Amino acid sequence: MSRKSLRLLILTDPKKTAVGPAVRKFIDFAKNKAEIIGHFNLTKCSPKILKSCDFAVVFGGDGSIIAAARLLSKSRVPVIGINLGKLGYLAEFSVSEIKKYFNDIISEKISVEKRMMLNCRLLRGGREIFSSKAVNDVFVTAGPPFRMIELKIKVDGLPLAGCVSDGLIIATPTGSTAYNLSAGGPIISPKMEAVVVTAICPHSLSFRPIVINADSKIEVVGLKVNDGTTVSIDGQISHNLKTGDQVLVGKDQDSFLVVNNPIRNEWDTLAAKLGWAEKPKYKNS
Repeated sequence: MSRKSLRLLILTDPKKTAVGPAVRKFIDFAKNKAEIIGHFNLTKCSPKILKSCDFAVVFGGDGSIIAAARLLSKSRVPVIGINLGKLGYLAEFSVSEIKKYFNDIISEKISVEKRMMLNCRLLRGGREIFSSKAVNDVFVTAGPPFRMIELKIKVDGLPLAGCVSDGLIIATPTGSTAYNLSAGGPIISPKMEAVVVTAICPHSLSFRPIVINADSKIEVVGLKVNDGTTVSIDGQISHNLKTGDQVLVGKDQDSFLVVNNPIRNEWDTLAAKLGWAEKPKYKNS
């Protein structure tokens, strides 16, 4: 890919107040180095535009990156994440870093990592009423009136467990460091292809998280749910879940492509962003 042929699409979250100035500075920097084919709101970009670009530069936080990934995965467009949010776990670059490494990205000296995604379908009475891709996770939450719910879980058609809890998380390796981690689930390398199933505050102390093959088909049925029980996608899209509904989750045929920051590896990011494996605070003698 030559520098002259590089086509960039800029995607932004208009709710981020710092987006406007950052985008203007980036356009001034990049305009003689690449062709910028458009600047769009995350939710207002056509498939035709997506197919015509080489990279999508996403300005925002992790939520912006996740929303963009669901949008871009089918077109196989790699994401360059510019962090304007609080954590920036998926948004790999700062504004200064993207300028520093821009030529390396153009000349393909920086790796593009492929990460698995999930596909979720919600069936009611055997009819599909909702579907979506997920980058981080698919999870069921009890909702109001906040009584515990009961779910039945199957894997590849075989009963796995009944789950009486506040809900259930089905996460990708990318999502293992999100809601899953807060709920006590394991950290999985994003380079792996696997799925982790973690109960949210289970009634049984013996219900521990389980990691299964990425090609497994997971079925979750609501045996006893609340009026406000929902199935949620990446914490961004939700649909009401009723008694008897089936949530079918499996590996999606598409992947999330992300441009890596060469100064960080997956473990550096885990330590720097989430404080993983920090040393104890020893008392000075």
